[in-house]
Amino acid sequence: MAVPRPVSRPVPGPVLRTGRRRPLAWRSWELAGAAFVQVAAVAALRPGAVGLAVGIGYALAAWGVLEFAFRGRRALGPADHVTLARVVLAGCVAALVAERLVHGGPVAVLVALAAAALVLDGVDGQVARRTGTSSGLGARFDMEADALLILVLSVQVATVTGPWALAIGTMRYAFVAAAWAAPWLRAPLPPSFARKAVAVVQGVVLTAAASGAVPFAWALVAAALALLAWSFGRDVLALGLRHRRERGVRGARRARVLDPVAR
Repeated sequence: MAVPRPVSRPVPGPVLRTGRRRPLAWRSWELAGAAFVQVAAVAALRPGAVGLAVGIGYALAAWGVLEFAFRGRRALGPADHVTLARVVLAGCVAALVAERLVHGGPVAVLVALAAAALVLDGVDGQVARRTGTSSGLGARFDMEADALLILVLSVQVATVTGPWALAIGTMRYAFVAAAWAAPWLRAPLPPSFARKAVAVVQGVVLTAAASGAVPFAWALVAAALALLAWSFGRDVLALGLRHRRERGVRGARRARVLDPVAR
């Protein structure tokens, strides 16, 4: 009769965890695909070495910035896809503008791409409302896409009207930089139809001036710049007055707490 042997149990040791890598969010694939489309579109335009370098650099920079901005989202919304298409079109315009600054060339394709981006500007908002996907991040994405296209177009127009036209493209970024020194400028502003209309005017005027087919383009650009300065000035004044009122309220509360007579 065979004597059963005791079953030897393995001595419990440290648990080794195999680090399972988290799957990439669909958002990452969407943004990477947009960067690939950006590079392919710029290459199809055959802008030359300078334009190609600018287009590739733009695609990589846009991919990095958007990946960080949308890090809390697993996927982009329908309206975000439309805005992303506008970002790609702005990158193509940037590549053509860069090439034209160095070697010159026609502006027909550049103007057509800018016009397409302007048309899409009126689409993403409607898509967001109809699909119920409106969000603060989407609105910010839309605004930054507008600012980027205006900046690129202002570079092209500056070659026609003079360097002062760059003020249109850089005013938004100057406002953002000023907000770092004056945090009260970061306070939210209420929606304004006038603000949106002024932004649309900038894009239309700059695209028309870039075409070279509009007489007295400098006058149109100057009027657009004055309108933009008025819009920013109005917002800065409103934010300043609000900050002053809030500071006065905080000062009054502090006086009531610290003043022994008021106790």
